[in-house]
Amino acid sequence: MDDKMMFIDPHVHMTSRTTDDYQAMAQAGVVAIIEPSFWLGQPRTQVGSFQDYYSSLVGWEPFRAKQFGIQHYCTIGLNSKEANNEVLAEQVMELLPLYFHKENVVAVGEIGYDDQTPAEDKYFRMQLEMAKELNMVVQIHTPHRDKKSGTIRSMEVCLEHGLDPSMVIVDHNNEETVKDVLDRGFWAAFTIYPETKMGNERMVAVVKQYGSKNIIVDSSADWGVSDPLAVPKTASLMLRSGVSKSDVVKTTYQNALDAFGKNGKMKESDWLQAEGINQTQLFNDNSVLRGQQPRVDDDLIK
Repeated sequence: MDDKMMFIDPHVHMTSRTTDDYQAMAQAGVVAIIEPSFWLGQPRTQVGSFQDYYSSLVGWEPFRAKQFGIQHYCTIGLNSKEANNEVLAEQVMELLPLYFHKENVVAVGEIGYDDQTPAEDKYFRMQLEMAKELNMVVQIHTPHRDKKSGTIRSMEVCLEHGLDPSMVIVDHNNEETVKDVLDRGFWAAFTIYPETKMGNERMVAVVKQYGSKNIIVDSSADWGVSDPLAVPKTASLMLRSGVSKSDVVKTTYQNALDAFGKNGKMKESDWLQAEGINQTQLFNDNSVLRGQQPRVDDDLIK
């Protein structure tokens, strides 16, 4: 694979990953990531834990990523699983608008359905209205169970609320859902997991069948068995499997930029014209280093 290729991973939960992952991603050509707010594995019990988590997505994580030359963006929303705690969900709804205008927040997400309960539907719709009012992109989490009907329902609700499909990224797709999503004009994103959901080989087959229009590859790497290098690895496999480089670039870079860059907060110049790495910088007196020699790029040395 051409080592000069650049990649965007538009769905990766770096809060759950180590700094070593940032290093490996940067070395593999990842120049930008989008971190959706999501369920942490253990349910939150207080609105303050949501507030601290959202604050980390607009503070600590962008700093940590920048220390390795990666631009960090995020999506903010109440995830579907925790929407079922309605007492807490009501408080989170009041909290969300405080974060939508932060400089690295590129969408409302990831929102949608888990078990497709009435509470999930209620808060999904409320957040769609917020996105519509602010003209923000929406990132949809499609359910892992009963996926096809849940995916179709998600899109129908978006249309019912008057959202333009070009402003909605439908994630966690598979072979069963991709045609429905593309036919309706939505963005179809695929999470590449080592063993479940979409594997690298299956993703190659999807691109060969449907082409690259509106298709996005991401890793969804989190606290479970997952791979933060899934995007560059899938790109490499696509090239070796005869997929054109232009299609690889679209599915692992350009489509994500086009989809999430609509509000102007995410721009290619953010990484093409970025200052060099300066690991002497601190965030609230914290460093990502543990005694290592800080890297300071030549263009920053006076």
